[in-house]
Amino acid sequence: MTRETPPLTIAIDGPSGSGKSSVSKAVAGRLGIGYLDTGAMYRALTWWCVEQGIDLADHPAVALAATELPLVLSTDPDDQRVLVGGTDVTADIRTTAISAEVSKVATNTDVRPILQQAQRDRMAAITAETGGVVAEGRDITTVVAPDALVRLLLTASEDARLRRRSAEVHGTADERAIAATRDQVLRRDRDDSAVSQFTVAADGVVTVDTSDLDFDESVEAVLAVVASVAGHASTDVP
Repeated sequence: MTRETPPLTIAIDGPSGSGKSSVSKAVAGRLGIGYLDTGAMYRALTWWCVEQGIDLADHPAVALAATELPLVLSTDPDDQRVLVGGTDVTADIRTTAISAEVSKVATNTDVRPILQQAQRDRMAAITAETGGVVAEGRDITTVVAPDALVRLLLTASEDARLRRRSAEVHGTADERAIAATRDQVLRRDRDDSAVSQFTVAADGVVTVDTSDLDFDESVEAVLAVVASVAGHASTDVP
């Protein structure tokens, strides 16, 4: 008997600066499947609430906004676009102002179930459209898609994560840039860890440590895990 090959669903979690976003996009591109940045959904909701004058401390109001969020996300890993209410906010949601506020939304326990279900729905739609999906975030491997074919935790040392995020945000990783980035990176990880587990791999989740890997090596390491797990899952069984 031949087992039907399951859809190529890949869930990737990890802390800030671990490389999960850039690596996930590259992996999706290499595999020819869709991509979902779940963090962009929390950022888009944060932007929308600020735009609408909704107090981020008003948990029920923010949760209501989450149910009504007019969000459109592209699925092409090479052309990421985020639209809210028809406005392109791709760049706006990455500003320091939104980064400083997004944890207030991401740690809202009224909001998380709403966006988690939206993420499951989007993963299913992307898989139906492209044959698979790479979804990355904080609790994708454990809460959103614990049944994903491939589940990985991308991690890296604190020093490596701060250098990468400093280079991304400031264009350099000198001491001043790292100092300016430290609070944002470590505080958000600390805040978010109160509502999701993304520092230690759950059972069945493969850890990939990118501390000493460059970008290309990180991508290849993830692709090797995908090939191993997906190849095993599609083998013939008696």
